[in-house]
Amino acid sequence: MTERLICLLVGYVFGLFQTSYIIGKMHKTDIREHGSGNAGTTNALRTFGKKAGAMTLLGDCLKCVLAIVVVRLIFRNSAADVMPLLAIYAAAGCVLGHNFPINLGFRGGKGIAASVGFLIAFDWRIFVLCAIVFFVIFFLTHYVSLCSLSCYMVALIALIVRGEHGAYGMDRPHTLEMYGVMVFLTCLAFWRHRANIVRLVRGEENKVLVGKSKKG
Repeated sequence: MTERLICLLVGYVFGLFQTSYIIGKMHKTDIREHGSGNAGTTNALRTFGKKAGAMTLLGDCLKCVLAIVVVRLIFRNSAADVMPLLAIYAAAGCVLGHNFPINLGFRGGKGIAASVGFLIAFDWRIFVLCAIVFFVIFFLTHYVSLCSLSCYMVALIALIVRGEHGAYGMDRPHTLEMYGVMVFLTCLAFWRHRANIVRLVRGEENKVLVGKSKKG
């Protein structure tokens, strides 16, 4: 239990680094007062343009990658046999820190870009699969929220399939616990996107058109 709490704390601290918020302050504004009202990649893209969106994506991905790297360095000798489980706890902490940053009044983003970093550091095969799914759905619909949620479902299914085939080398209880954390992250992503889901159902969700990002 101690190892899990440490991983959550390490991840949470890294998650507090809000890339889009910092970019917003460089523009002398709080990004959470614009667009969708959250400190995420899509809102940075719509509010400040493609460069800001790319910087936010990179920064939010990197913080989750670094959180997992730090956890692996801390526990590489003492808990190597359950490292995938500890890594996903670090990712969960990072997503929680991103979504609910204590230093910003618990008003953060939705955790998708941080989750991209999680997949890159955790299992590149799942990342590649999700990247393909994302771009296929994006070019068909241009709904980023739909792409993101679809990728989360694909990632959950892929992680379970690979886990059932022994890809992560852990015993049954720890493997099931890993699934549980991934289910939590998936449910959290859907909950954070609940307003987007309602707009998608109503046909009111805003599309993101390449080359037509709004600046402001």
